Amino acid sequence: MSESNATPDAVVDQARDYYDSDDADNFYYHVWGGEDIHVGLYESVEEPILTASHRTVEHMARRLEAWPAGTRVLDIGAGYGGVGRFLARTRGHHVTSLNLSTVQNRRNRERNAAAGLEEQVEVVDGSFEDLPMADKSFDVVWSQDALLHSGRRQQVFAEVNRVLRPGGEFIFTDPMQVEGVDPEILEPVLARIHLASMGSIPTYRNYAKELGWTEVMIEDLSPQLPNHYGRVREVLVERDADLRKVCSAEYLERMRVGLSHWVKAGREGALAWGVLHFRKPA
Repeated sequence: MSESNATPDAVVDQARDYYDSDDADNFYYHVWGGEDIHVGLYESVEEPILTASHRTVEHMARRLEAWPAGTRVLDIGAGYGGVGRFLARTRGHHVTSLNLSTVQNRRNRERNAAAGLEEQVEVVDGSFEDLPMADKSFDVVWSQDALLHSGRRQQVFAEVNRVLRPGGEFIFTDPMQVEGVDPEILEPVLARIHLASMGSIPTYRNYAKELGWTEVMIEDLSPQLPNHYGRVREVLVERDADLRKVCSAEYLERMRVGLSHWVKAGREGALAWGVLHFRKPA
């Protein structure tokens, strides 16, 4: 199965146009709280999405505790940039937030300025398939639930390898498909992201192996995926009247249907999610 139904450039353009739209920006900004746009770690099904999403950041950051203040971190697919602000504020890291959405990047810069973190967090417009950074310029590359939007995921790994310094680490999460799953279960999920397939744990392991990386850890947290999308759907329904003030009715209906597909596929064991952590040879 090929990675994309469209050309790689078309996939990038589709993702940018989607996240730059008023509907998508207002939905994600208001439902997630304006810090992050990724899957949360839930301790209860009633938790606020912002709380669970921030817990994911904290959970991943514990994997990087050996890295000192001043560490250079690149966050690819950074969304509203909550990771950069967290790592800069709590760890003293210097973070570059790369993202293809100009709308999200504008909000990111505004929040960095309000937090007084402009010197520690740089926001760059760009695609992670062609990183506008020098070779061996980062200690850590970070990503949360963004790689699925690429039609060239192996190219993304190659770019991460290029910009990582020897001994550098790549830590990320991504909604993934389970190998050998019934294509009919995944079809409505894939249709929404305009791709023919998603990544998988075995696929990402193979990419890392081909680059000579060491597998530090793979933590399978797949049950959290349907928990998260189910919670997002609940919030959408609960806040329908308010969301209609900033999003079109058509967009909200498509989102309701799309989220239901993700929840169904997750509960039927067709989707995987977790934390993947690799290290480039020193």
